[in-house]
Amino acid sequence: MKFLLIFIVGILSTHILPTQSAGKVLELSDRFLPLRKEGMWLMKFYAPWCGHCKKLEPIWKHVAQSLIEAPIRIGRVDCTRFSKVATEFSIKGFPTIMFLKGDDVYTYDGDRTREDIVAFARRMMGPPVQHIHSENDMNEAKLNSLFFVYVGSLETPLYQDFHLNARHFQKDEFMYSVSPQVMSNHVKLEKDPAIYVYKDKTFYLFDGETTSERHERALEDSEPEDKNSPTAPTPTEPTSVLNTSLYGWVTAERFPLFVKVTRGKFSNIMATNKFVVIAVLEENKLLEISPEMQDFKNMVRKVIENNREKYHKDFQFGWTGSPDLANSVAMESLSLPNLLVINSSTYQHHLPEDIPTYLTPEAIEIFLDSVLAGEAPSYGGSSWMVRLYRAYYEAKSALTDMWKGNPVLTAVLLGLPMGFLSLIFYSICCADIMDAEEEEEEEEYHEKAE
Repeated sequence: MKFLLIFIVGILSTHILPTQSAGKVLELSDRFLPLRKEGMWLMKFYAPWCGHCKKLEPIWKHVAQSLIEAPIRIGRVDCTRFSKVATEFSIKGFPTIMFLKGDDVYTYDGDRTREDIVAFARRMMGPPVQHIHSENDMNEAKLNSLFFVYVGSLETPLYQDFHLNARHFQKDEFMYSVSPQVMSNHVKLEKDPAIYVYKDKTFYLFDGETTSERHERALEDSEPEDKNSPTAPTPTEPTSVLNTSLYGWVTAERFPLFVKVTRGKFSNIMATNKFVVIAVLEENKLLEISPEMQDFKNMVRKVIENNREKYHKDFQFGWTGSPDLANSVAMESLSLPNLLVINSSTYQHHLPEDIPTYLTPEAIEIFLDSVLAGEAPSYGGSSWMVRLYRAYYEAKSALTDMWKGNPVLTAVLLGLPMGFLSLIFYSICCADIMDAEEEEEEEEYHEKAE
């Protein structure tokens, strides 16, 4: 019996418990599958040869340290060794981050930074709507810098819409409920119940109508003038998160006034259905920008802050430290710093006609006004010709980056297929020549024999 216990402890220490080199991260195997529904797990599925996985490794350890007091286990699985696990979770690429809670599986799609991954885990650990009980809870919620909060009774149609949206956006946004007494210490309540978004250190009110109010208005509009005439009843639209008026508002308000645009956030920013204005800058390896670009960024921010009421409804402003993202949209190498405006509906983009380094706050306002009026020159779009050219541009850019990063490896990767193709073509061409020479030699031999 004693030896059996020692054997079981050895198996657990090898496959379940963290090794000394892994710190607080559990190195798991396919023995993890029977345990996946026990408690909550934050998992990383990786491959040892994957460069993105290697870059994520130190961040993953910091994530585990940040969640050391949380009721959650942090693990990772080498999918090249344990393909059964990869099949179970339908892993298509590396690294893949998932949160497991019982039968529910949530895939993380955001930026691979410690702050964003930890925030994702904390959101998924709790219910979709977390209740704020006191001033201390509210001050702690404000540390998130952006969140949505419901004020009032939990037995209203507005709260039903809010909870429906909270379940949908739980992976990306913090959603809270609070009593009017606590909320009145932070903002003057205009109505009860109400929904606010907290961003840029300010509360902004949702002034739209609830789904039930919209249905009632639709019924009133559809009533015939002659109420005595029989009419077919108007079918009620099924309630889903997409047909709530709150969904469009949350989608449009889920970013601060001047957000940092990254590849992880880009698709969600484009979903706002606004013009996306991006100040294109370049960060170094320390995530710093030059003084010249800092001045340009500050100038754009000043224009935004001075004209928030004018532009907020139609524009989502941001900046990026990765020119590759903007170049991919513009399908050209933009000069730096620069200003790029993307129409999130048509995927067309606009560029200022003035040299970007000579732009002034007044010139930026004129440019934005011309975009809003439809007078600014537009480029790109979503036609098949544009898509074909974009694919060509991205392929060319990828090969260029590969050559700059590792010219030897790029030469080998491109040279080997070219070499094989050359041999095949050479063999095909030379076969005809050799056959012709053999026929000539046979003819000469027969002539001499005669």
